[in-house]
Amino acid sequence: MAGGFARGASVRELFKRIFTRHHHKHRETEKGCSPPKRPTASPKKPDSMLRFVKLSENACAPTRGSAKAAGYDLYSAYDYMIPAMDKAVVKTDIQIALPSGCYGRVAGVIDEDYRGNVAVVLFNFGKESFKVKRGDRVAQLICERICYPELEELEGLDETDRGAGGFGSTGQS
Repeated sequence: MAGGFARGASVRELFKRIFTRHHHKHRETEKGCSPPKRPTASPKKPDSMLRFVKLSENACAPTRGSAKAAGYDLYSAYDYMIPAMDKAVVKTDIQIALPSGCYGRVAGVIDEDYRGNVAVVLFNFGKESFKVKRGDRVAQLICERICYPELEELEGLDETDRGAGGFGSTGQS
């Protein structure tokens, strides 16, 4: 392999590699744009292990309610009183390392490289205070695959039947 190119590569492949390298190398100066923050290489083969650390004796290991449950139950590490029409950030006292190529979702998003205390925002829309006790299940964590696509700027996109309709537009006749 000389100069980073494999023997026997077609002219089209070589041109594409040269153009891609040149384009990525020089695009950060276009219109004052900053360079990409993550490597453009494709992610490694996915690892299917969800690793976690208990940050205190109050922490409970994530569990699944059944073999077919989509998510892992997360538990409150402390007692909380959530006033009516208010919210609280409920700590789980666990840290997680998500499988490579995944992100975690608990209503919000947990990035693959986040290593802080996983917390859940609970809303109490009731008329009375709501008590959360240590060890109560407060959320489910779902690991979802994520794609890191390359960017390609175009002048316009192809038309679709749906077009720009959103927010329930497909359910209207």
